[in-house]
Amino acid sequence: MPATAISLRLEPGQKVTLEPVTWEEFEHILAELGESRSSRIAYANQILEIMAPLPEHERSKVLLADLVKALLKFQKRSWEPLGSTTFKSQSMTAGIEPDECFYIENYKAVIGKNRLDLTVDPPPDLALETDLTSKTELDAYEALKVPELWIYKNSNLKIYLLQQGKYVESQTSQTFPGIEVIEIIPLFIQRAKEVGVSQTLADFDIFIVQTLGDR
Repeated sequence: MPATAISLRLEPGQKVTLEPVTWEEFEHILAELGESRSSRIAYANQILEIMAPLPEHERSKVLLADLVKALLKFQKRSWEPLGSTTFKSQSMTAGIEPDECFYIENYKAVIGKNRLDLTVDPPPDLALETDLTSKTELDAYEALKVPELWIYKNSNLKIYLLQQGKYVESQTSQTFPGIEVIEIIPLFIQRAKEVGVSQTLADFDIFIVQTLGDR
């Protein structure tokens, strides 16, 4: 199958774009690619992208998710992380695999579920991407109605909030109102390059207690 051959040829950092791709063809390619793969997909507007992340991309996405978990834990909020689960909807003709994602307000809806159908299940409350460069990816998140998307790229964090079906860039997070995540998160991701991940997470725990403890 050509899709499998494409997947096997991809080197870290490479991307292949296929178009036009019908929903049925998208489903068939997903099945051929299988679940135990390192590549990720994005599908919207009959465009399918297959990407192979770089190693530094993987490190950044894990750290970004760990920082979000630290904030949620500090606030004593419940959540369900679903990692890079494939989210798709035939009615919305879109599919995406986030770097990481979290169900927070809707965490109870996905407890114990291994597969989700966004025709009936809610989308994740927060999705995370590191080094997102594709309009197809952004279009897919928008089509699937993910309320909040964080994109960390080039040492900057951008926040997109869904408003009337379209993403609007925001300086504040609706998931963490009152916390300057757009400034704080890049500082600690950069710090991990200097002192390592474990020390950074320990420093972050101290930081949020000292700066957010009275809020």
